[in-house]
Amino acid sequence: MKRDNRPFIHRNADLIRQESVMSLQALAIILFFVSPFSACQTSNPDLVKEEIPYTIVRLCTPCHGEDLKGNIAQSLLDGSWQFGARPTDIFRAIKFGNPQAGMPSWGGLLSDSDIDTLVSYLLRAEKRQGLSRPPIPSTLETQDYQIQIEVLAEGFDRPWGIAFIDSNRALVTEQSGQLRIVENDELRKDPVKGLGAVLGRGQGGLFDVVVDPNFEENGWVYISMTHSLGDKETDERKQARLAPMMTKVIRGRISANHWTDEQVLFEAPHQTYISGGSHFGGRMIIDTDGYLFFSIGDRDSINHAQDLSRPNGKIHRIHADGTIPLSNPFYGQEKAILSIYSYGNRNPQGLALHPQTGELWSTEHGPLGGDELNIILSGVNYGWPVICHGINYNGELISEFTHQEGMEQPIYYWRPSIAPCGLDFYRGDLFPKWKNRLLLGSLKQEELQLLNIKDQRVIYNETILKNVGRIRQVITGPEGAIYILLNRPGALLRLTPDSVQI
Repeated sequence: MKRDNRPFIHRNADLIRQESVMSLQALAIILFFVSPFSACQTSNPDLVKEEIPYTIVRLCTPCHGEDLKGNIAQSLLDGSWQFGARPTDIFRAIKFGNPQAGMPSWGGLLSDSDIDTLVSYLLRAEKRQGLSRPPIPSTLETQDYQIQIEVLAEGFDRPWGIAFIDSNRALVTEQSGQLRIVENDELRKDPVKGLGAVLGRGQGGLFDVVVDPNFEENGWVYISMTHSLGDKETDERKQARLAPMMTKVIRGRISANHWTDEQVLFEAPHQTYISGGSHFGGRMIIDTDGYLFFSIGDRDSINHAQDLSRPNGKIHRIHADGTIPLSNPFYGQEKAILSIYSYGNRNPQGLALHPQTGELWSTEHGPLGGDELNIILSGVNYGWPVICHGINYNGELISEFTHQEGMEQPIYYWRPSIAPCGLDFYRGDLFPKWKNRLLLGSLKQEELQLLNIKDQRVIYNETILKNVGRIRQVITGPEGAIYILLNRPGALLRLTPDSVQI
């Protein structure tokens, strides 16, 4: 048999086309037997009460059941969505499908308007059932452990980052602009006062928080955030859409619940700021040598990721006081942003240090598929958007290439997208079988994955928690428990072995 030497993305596109043809053939058979009169015979009379062509809904029933409550595929009315709960997630799942999960693509048959109508119908039908998100379970079973789940704190407004001050206190950022303190497993009522206003719309706002390794001596707390050049008197919605913005890094101290001694550590040249509210990156970490790493997404200006005179689409490295290390790979290079450590990064929102090797690992949001797990090395080009393992949101190719000389391949990539975010190597003693394994949170799939890594390869991954909310961050606590920050609901969870009391 002749070998197909085309780039994998081309072969994958052909596979998708073939699956679409098969889906259309299956649909033709379905529609042949479905007439307008058969709608009256459905076991769910509510299906025909909506102002929606019944033949569109009928596409769902062979797999999801006549009442949409499940058949060979899951229920569409139980509050759990396999490929993401936002309307845009459901839209993309219908339009592009998920061949690996047996979900056909319907974009070749249904118009975008038809799909929008179907998504609205499904969400209304779900609401009509009186269903809400399933409660967070109190226990779960994995391959290695029976685990107890505690909801430590609720009521956060889009929590983003978490850092422990000591065994009893943790700082939590809210994307809306508040810095909160969790003390003795309870959320303090009042946020930290004195932190300047942050534009918290779109994907912008207050991002990560990191506590200095020598916090007991110096008290420094590091924060990443959106910085806007807009007039603060301008309507915030208009400002979020029009004002030039970029990710900024500051540090300060907390005294009597007040933010003090603020210093700006990184603020990009203002001429590099970009309008629009997406792809800020924002994750930070301090390594064992005291370097502060932080990510800035491409800000939806994809070609900037390859431009060293632009801060976006990069991972940066500075000293903890904001000065630039002389050993940075582009230090002294004309027009380069001197803090750049790696480039060609689309939107990294997970950073973790390997406990044994000290390597910096990163998760990066891809477009429609092509989320990446990378080891970040000095001066290395990670390829975006020249090479890519995903496609654009409209189904078109971003690049013809998945590989190119001089550009680093990911250690692992996800297709379709899971929207990986929080990342941490497990470093505690409560789960000894998980020592040095990688914990990874997913926004879109709303799951916590456990990755077994050997020789810089993912041997296998296990989904250990699912459908509890969008997992923004996961970290190992001082006592070895696993802490998870959730968006929708805004909550902090703690995972411990079932036999352990904290």
